[in-house]
Amino acid sequence: METAGFSFELALSGAARAGVLNTPHAAVETPCFMPVGSQATVKTLTPDELKDLGYNLILANNYHLYLRPGTQVVGSYGGIHKFMGWNGALLTDSGGYQVFSLSPLRKMSDDGVTFRSHIDGSEHFFSPELAIKYQEVFGADIIMALDECPPVEASREVIEAAVERTQAWALRCKSARTRTDQSLFPIVQGGLHADLRRRSAEGLIEADFPGYAIGGLAIGESKEQTAEITAATTEILPIDKPRYLMGVGSPEDIVRGVAAGIDMFDSALPTRVARNGALFTRYGRIDIANARYEGDKGPIDNECGCYACQNFSAGYVHHLFRAKELLAYRLATLHNLYFMRRLMTDIRQSILDERYDDFARSFLSDYKPTDESVRLSQKRQWLKDRNSSSPSMD
Repeated sequence: METAGFSFELALSGAARAGVLNTPHAAVETPCFMPVGSQATVKTLTPDELKDLGYNLILANNYHLYLRPGTQVVGSYGGIHKFMGWNGALLTDSGGYQVFSLSPLRKMSDDGVTFRSHIDGSEHFFSPELAIKYQEVFGADIIMALDECPPVEASREVIEAAVERTQAWALRCKSARTRTDQSLFPIVQGGLHADLRRRSAEGLIEADFPGYAIGGLAIGESKEQTAEITAATTEILPIDKPRYLMGVGSPEDIVRGVAAGIDMFDSALPTRVARNGALFTRYGRIDIANARYEGDKGPIDNECGCYACQNFSAGYVHHLFRAKELLAYRLATLHNLYFMRRLMTDIRQSILDERYDDFARSFLSDYKPTDESVRLSQKRQWLKDRNSSSPSMD
């Protein structure tokens, strides 16, 4: 089934690629970063503010919207665009990652997944066909196939079985489609096993989808492993189709991902850490709640043109966080999403100017990432807390 209004045009293609992703609601310049709005909202911001920041593609989540407010409610508005007042492009995740992260609360078979709601404990069932049915009600421009996403520490046998099931489910999702105005992307799985990644990618390529996602990364492995598996996978994927690296949003990881040939990224990281006072700068994150910013009359970042930096002092934003004022979370989110948008603009221009290697080298030499051992410890604790309560949201 052909997809109306969807195409991908590469302006320049080397190791790093610049292109345009055309969807029914917007043309999106790539490489791009998608802010996450799991529940039909990017937390603290309005759709107009996202547009003003330069975003015209965001992400929502099938699992969360299915549970609350429900497919019937969203459908009664004519779809998620009208429900949330967003006229740009939109991608919905299938909800597979959220379902599989609820390991104590779900049962899986080749037919699909039975799981209990993290909201009220009620029992539900997702099959590939139902995942497509619900996403068709929501009406996103890009929809995702249901996949099995095993934990990174799972055995090879478990990951190999997930590859086979993900392949079968992707084909069932493709057969279940009824709308021609949505583009379906399958998800390459395989854990940290390059041969399983190749098997997964080759099987999905044979089925000829309009784009391909890489899933099951950035969930506890090292950054070097993420980069290595990403590069090994993009080498297999078609040159003329968009490549989407799911759940990756650290600036340094995006720069490495683009170098490996990735076109699309999403992550709740920039908005989530913003609400904890962690703000991006060209040289790494700062903690605005730290006592060193008390009384600081300069902006958060002298090099930043965001609303927060142009209108308020670092000392004022520090005060807002210490006082737990709601404006703190809005200003921090505006700042981090401005940073991400500017980063993607700079990345794209450097590719078009054929100087991306120099850009990446300079950026990575200046940017100080979060300490790896601390990052992995925090990530594992976050996953543990998330798995014991509610699935990943923005």
